Amino acid sequence: MARTRNKLNVTAVKNAKKTGRYSDGGGLYLHVGKTGNQSWVFVWKRNKVKREMGLGSALDISLKQAREKAAQCRQDLENDKDPIVERDKSNEPTFLECALKYISDHEKQWKNEKHIYQWRHTLTVYAKPLHHLRVSQITTPDVLKVLKPIWMDKHETALRLRSRIEAVLDYATAMHWREGINPAIWRGNLKSLLPTISKAKRVVHHKAMDMDAMPAFMEELRAREAMAARMVEFVILTACRSIEAREARWGEIDLEKGIWTIPKERMKAGREHIVPLSKRALEILTPLCGLRQGEFVFVHPDKLKTFSVNAPRALLKRMGRDETLHGFRATFKSWATDKTTVQREVIEMALAHKIGNEVEASYLRTSAIEKRRDLMERWSEYSLGHSKTVIQLMA
Repeated sequence: MARTRNKLNVTAVKNAKKTGRYSDGGGLYLHVGKTGNQSWVFVWKRNKVKREMGLGSALDISLKQAREKAAQCRQDLENDKDPIVERDKSNEPTFLECALKYISDHEKQWKNEKHIYQWRHTLTVYAKPLHHLRVSQITTPDVLKVLKPIWMDKHETALRLRSRIEAVLDYATAMHWREGINPAIWRGNLKSLLPTISKAKRVVHHKAMDMDAMPAFMEELRAREAMAARMVEFVILTACRSIEAREARWGEIDLEKGIWTIPKERMKAGREHIVPLSKRALEILTPLCGLRQGEFVFVHPDKLKTFSVNAPRALLKRMGRDETLHGFRATFKSWATDKTTVQREVIEMALAHKIGNEVEASYLRTSAIEKRRDLMERWSEYSLGHSKTVIQLMA
């Protein structure tokens, strides 16, 4: 590192136009790029390896300020610290800021809107005691303060929350905002501090409607004119998942053939799923096709975008129901199992569940379409109160 310092002056900086680096001494350089842009750089050697760190644009950082930054870097080196690590620490965010940045950096690779919503919801709602803390300040007792209130009553949520806190704090470590052992890790840490919950107690099923209540409920649902009601009815009639319908595109639907082909990118199992559409399902889609605005089938009339994950839940609540939309898949399965003689594999295929090996699954995808079309038509008739007879379908 050069011994002579303060070689430059304000005029020299202003007149530096030629591409290259101009030394101010003490590791500080003015860098002039090919386009004439100027920036400050601090250069040093550690273990015979040359390293450098940008200090900012000369348009924003004056010569005096650049020298102050360089002096801090030299002080870090004297204290056996890495100037880059120390700089990153100075930009240390709170836990909430770090969590939102983590989600922003990762949401593009996550499969669907529901997953992103769940990440945001658990970290913003349940991790509030951590929000104002700098990530380097968070300790195991802080994490316990978040987990203990919900560990017994909302165990599945608590498990996911712990995993997400751990991921956020790992991210903070990678960004040099914190050091040491992650206080949210399970083994060797929280595992010994939180009570063990049996797997039997962990299972929480989505509340389903009794199949005998379906006709009356569907009659009430059909009486509602809201677009959300049509979407919920469509979800029930197709036995699909909520997000599959909320993000359904017109390009996936063939009204003439009565087929809805959901691409593998939008399916939980990562496999294309073909849904035979009942007459009532087509009655819902046909008028919407003439009124369509954009690529999506079910669009919020005011916001002109797809419905949020909470929209079906809110509709059911307004109807005085405490069942979940996902629970109707269980109702469909119970009905198909108890009231029909359809093969179990055909029922599972209708629910887009994985069946057997790849060869068997491929065969069923092509051979069971008409069986599933009949099944979905009968489900529609039963749900709408048009038929309560037991279905006799050949295996």
